[in-house]
Amino acid sequence: MCRPAIAALATVLVVALACFLPSAARAQIDSAKPAVATASPKPIGKVVAAAGSVTIEHAGAVIVQANVGSDPGRANTGDPVYLGDVVQTGADGRVGINFTDGSSFNLSSNARMVLDHYVYEPAGKSNASLFNLAKGTFTFVAGGVAKTGDMKVDTPVATLGIRGTTPHIEISDDGSVRFSTLIEEGKSKLLKKPPTSAAPEPDRSSNRRLNICRGC
Repeated sequence: MCRPAIAALATVLVVALACFLPSAARAQIDSAKPAVATASPKPIGKVVAAAGSVTIEHAGAVIVQANVGSDPGRANTGDPVYLGDVVQTGADGRVGINFTDGSSFNLSSNARMVLDHYVYEPAGKSNASLFNLAKGTFTFVAGGVAKTGDMKVDTPVATLGIRGTTPHIEISDDGSVRFSTLIEEGKSKLLKKPPTSAAPEPDRSSNRRLNICRGC
């Protein structure tokens, strides 16, 4: 084979390798990349009823539960709720939420609840939940967490440990809290918050109180 033919063949091989190697290298790099988890957060409950102005705030978005149609009570039924969500109702709002452990929360108007902590497995031994009730009126039925683990609700004046009751909690604008059990009396306990390092403000803390009424 003459030298010009050899040179031409070599040129063809170089061009072919130049076209092939980048693609092969990219394929090898892509295959070596670790898989990125794209799974969405797992819901811990869902909306079963909503009326009026209701918002559920996630980490990066806000879902507005509202309907001006003829059947506002069924607005956005089925919307999921997640750990860390902030649930709020307006002056005309109310919402019902069922959680995966079977517990059920109903919020009336001008209420705010934060889903701070929630762990539940049907056969688990470390089930626990902590919901922060900031203001408004709440009625709820305890579920599996209360029966098998540690269910707590946090209010402006105290943290309540729930044990299989149906509590009704009213948090007034001045911070006072009224707590009553609708059934199964005597199965709730009051856990006082530890004192903070800062001295309480006399004009505000003196007006905050917790009233407990059983069976009323």
